Amino acid sequence: MANLAKTEESTLIWVRSEAPHVTQMNDWIAIGALGLVAVGIPLGMMVVSYLLRPSVPEPSKRATYESGEVPTGGTRIRFNIQYYMVALLFVVFDIETVLLFPWAVVYRDALGAEEYGLVHALGPMLLFVAILLVGLAWAWRNGAVQWAKTSRPTGADRR
Repeated sequence: MANLAKTEESTLIWVRSEAPHVTQMNDWIAIGALGLVAVGIPLGMMVVSYLLRPSVPEPSKRATYESGEVPTGGTRIRFNIQYYMVALLFVVFDIETVLLFPWAVVYRDALGAEEYGLVHALGPMLLFVAILLVGLAWAWRNGAVQWAKTSRPTGADRR
C-alpha cells in the first residue's frame, strides 16, 4: 500500500509500506506445498491399495517361489562381480562421451576467440582424457575388462 505524506514544502512524497521478503516467503510456501503433495500422493496410494487389496493368507504365498515350483537350494547365490565392473566402466566412459560432445562443439569458437589460445582450449580436455586413459589402464591391468579369466598370470600373480 502506498501512503501520501506532505512535507513542509507541500510536495507529495510516496511512502511504500509493504512488508519485506513477502515474495520470498510465498516461494517457500509453494515449495512446501509441492513437498507435501509429493509425499502425500504416494502415501495415499499405499493406504488405498492396503485397504482395497484382497487378503488371502496361505503358506504357499510365503514360499521363495510362488510359481508352483518346489524351491531347491538356498535363495542366496553368488553373482560374478564382473557384471558390475563392466556396468561401472560403461557408465564412466558414457559420461566421458557426454562431456566430450559439448566441448567439441565449442572448440572451434574457443580457438577463434582472441583471449584463448590452443593450450587454453585443448589443455583441459587433454587432461580429462589422460585421466580417463590412466583409469582404463588401471582397470585393464586389474582384469576389470576381461570377461573370462585367463590362465596367463597378471601383475598381481607374478609376485
